[in-house]
Amino acid sequence: MLSSEKIARINELAKKAKQSSLSDEELQEQTALRQEYLKVFRTSMRDTVEHVRVFDPTGEEVTPKKVRDIQKRRKMN
Repeated sequence: MLSSEKIARINELAKKAKQSSLSDEELQEQTALRQEYLKVFRTSMRDTVEHVRVFDPTGEEVTPKKVRDIQKRRKMN
């Protein structure tokens, strides 16, 4: 998870960019922070999807095969 300070800095730079232009250093910082945020987000989303089990109304598991295969490889079930 990204620290609240880094998220606040991302928002601060975004607000400043809308109001005026960012310096080269700020642009580099913004790019680096955004990349870090996206990496954390993607990892979290992948982890969430790979742990999901889907059941139909009758109680039968209908988790997609691709997800079940990943779960088996990681011995989650």
